[in-house]
Amino acid sequence: MLGAIGRAFRTPDLRRKLLFTLAIIVLYRLGSYIPAPGVDYTAVQACVNNNDFESGAFGLINLFSGGALLQLSVFALGIMPYITASIITQLLRVVIPRFEQLHKEGATGQAKLTQYTRYMTIGLALLNATTLIATARTGALFGNAPGCDNLIADETWFGISVMVLAMTAGTGLIMWMGEQITERGVGNGMSILIFTAVAAGFPAALGAILSEQGIDIFVIVCAVGLLLVALVVFVEQSQRRVPVQYAKRMVGRRMFGGTSTYIPIKVNMAGVIPVIFSSSVLYLPSLISQFGDPEDAWVQWIGQYLTTGDHPVYMAGYFLLTIFFTYFYVAITFNPEEVADNMKRYGGFIPGIRAGRPTAEYLNFVLTRITFTGALYLAFVAMIPLIALVLINANQNFPFGGTSLLIIVGVGLETVKQIDSQMQQRHYEGLLR
Repeated sequence: MLGAIGRAFRTPDLRRKLLFTLAIIVLYRLGSYIPAPGVDYTAVQACVNNNDFESGAFGLINLFSGGALLQLSVFALGIMPYITASIITQLLRVVIPRFEQLHKEGATGQAKLTQYTRYMTIGLALLNATTLIATARTGALFGNAPGCDNLIADETWFGISVMVLAMTAGTGLIMWMGEQITERGVGNGMSILIFTAVAAGFPAALGAILSEQGIDIFVIVCAVGLLLVALVVFVEQSQRRVPVQYAKRMVGRRMFGGTSTYIPIKVNMAGVIPVIFSSSVLYLPSLISQFGDPEDAWVQWIGQYLTTGDHPVYMAGYFLLTIFFTYFYVAITFNPEEVADNMKRYGGFIPGIRAGRPTAEYLNFVLTRITFTGALYLAFVAMIPLIALVLINANQNFPFGGTSLLIIVGVGLETVKQIDSQMQQRHYEGLLR
């Protein structure tokens, strides 16, 4: 492995890309610890060290920001506004024909959609920064813990405006850094930054397990983590290959077609998006309950069943929502009718299946059953932190499970593939032999 890394750094072009990517990562992590203007840094650090607020939507955003959210730094919002904007853009393709038309126009249309996503990211960043600062002023950011309601040193309108602009600018800078990695570095820039933020929390999470649970539980957790990583790698690489043949056809004096290929349908086509959706939806009841009277029956019911992850009702809801959102997202991102029409247009067909509508029905049949397996897999991985919360009293950002594990393995596999392909282009030998 070390020899393979050495070969990568001995290649001039690849070395420049790797060093550029590492430099951007260092700047990104540095910005996560620079406090926003007007923040009482001492009070924030005291609240971070004395509280374990790692659940709900704030815990998820804090995970994606690499801990910058609870630090109230200039990069507090992390990459979450961009993720949300990208998801909204994909969903709008279903309801806005203009977006679907741009998606089909190739590079020009994709550039326009990317521009819309950037504008939406800035708008969401303004909204999220305002919400975050308002939450920090009331003390709700740390669950109304004692001493955590005076985190903003300058509460004038000018001071608050500067904080909002600083956090919004931080999100814009993160978005720019991600695009620079994509253009001049290695891998997908946004994915690399998310990977960096999530991986940054692994040492602290494992250290907490070692100090609180002892060496025995720590070794067991590491062993189980390795097994889970192997399982996730196996499933993420698994796919159903639907064979496709193209008929021979004459265009002028040249013969085209007559080749065989396949349509790869992955077991997990939805990625980590369903888990994010499920976490966000389950946080909404507890967010709404904060505006109610603590003596009301519905507020108490939400606090008992839908606030902590160790309750069976919360676990069941999380499991079912993950399955539902897996089917929902796959239905949006993969359209069997569109695939069947494209195959028919270019003379392709699945052996034994007629072109057109029968092909779409067959693809839908295969996709539905493959997605069921993928949905169960995602629900199982998403439940691991909740099970760890019950068994060893770990927090909900347990490192080997949920969004953390899916992001680490998924981005790691994709980045290694890109490095391997670039090395094969230059040396006819990949990263790993």
